[in-house]
Amino acid sequence: MFSAAGLLSVIARHWSRRDAVSLALFPLSLLFRLLVAVRRNAFRAGLLHATRLPVPVIVVGNLTVGGSGKTPLVIALAAALAGRGMRPGIVSRGYGGAAASPQAVRADGDPGQIGDEALLLARKSACPVWVGRDRAAAGAALLGAHPDCTVLLLDDGLQHYALERDCEIAVEDGRGHGNGFMLPAGPLREPAGRMVDARVINGAQQDIAPGSGGSQRFAMRLRTRRLYRLDEPGHDVDPAVLSGLRLHAVAGIGNPARFFEQLAAAGLSVVPHAFPDHHAFAAADLRFDDCDAVLMTEKDAVKCERFGRTDLYALEAEADIDPALIELILKRLNGRTPA
Repeated sequence: MFSAAGLLSVIARHWSRRDAVSLALFPLSLLFRLLVAVRRNAFRAGLLHATRLPVPVIVVGNLTVGGSGKTPLVIALAAALAGRGMRPGIVSRGYGGAAASPQAVRADGDPGQIGDEALLLARKSACPVWVGRDRAAAGAALLGAHPDCTVLLLDDGLQHYALERDCEIAVEDGRGHGNGFMLPAGPLREPAGRMVDARVINGAQQDIAPGSGGSQRFAMRLRTRRLYRLDEPGHDVDPAVLSGLRLHAVAGIGNPARFFEQLAAAGLSVVPHAFPDHHAFAAADLRFDDCDAVLMTEKDAVKCERFGRTDLYALEAEADIDPALIELILKRLNGRTPA
């Protein structure tokens, strides 16, 4: 018997193509599209209430289900805005965590409580980070605790219309929009032509032309920064040290193949093991035969540190973004109507 998540995982195998399964589900996707449109128009018409916070809000999200590189982009944007003299704060749903009411995220927090992405944001952004199911309430709580904050970054909130925003950024990767259908027949949460201020293409190998319909397009690349052992995060490890060892790699992210490709680019040959996004790793998940070391993403590492093993390694990556994206954001914020 499938759980809802398990059933969705099975259906997701058909999202990259138009086949008998996706076509059979297409009528449901039309219903979903209608419900999405009704909800969005209800917020536009004021039938559903949206909160306006006293500082600008930048939303980073997806049009599709699954991760595409939002977290490293949020970290890069926070650093870029801080470099322009702003004081960013970050708000996240805390997906995968148990927290419901707004709460601050500490660098030594429990990922089971506040979520893996939120913990990673708190460790790497040097910004105050708050989580909560109600993102407007979490943003207000953050501003109450940090009144010097001058801008908020909302991680994965493109469809959270209960919080008004000043700039919308949709992140995509090589998977694009899959078969182009909306849920459950395809991966789209909203129509592919949905207007945003910017579309950031993760993995673009060169500068990309502007998109149609008013959405500007920008390239983003994930660059490998360093490799480290989970029990000694302050010490860099030369990948050459692992050469010749029996290596396995795990990835509980939206696009595991992207991580495995990063390892190959770093000269590391591994046996790959893909897990669902936000997978809650147990010690048994990392036990492999003929294994000298296990490599993983930083997002997975925050959940595996507690195992206390000396053969677990994380690959740290950071986003290189087009400076023109920052200029676009600042242009949008400068035209903001005061709350």
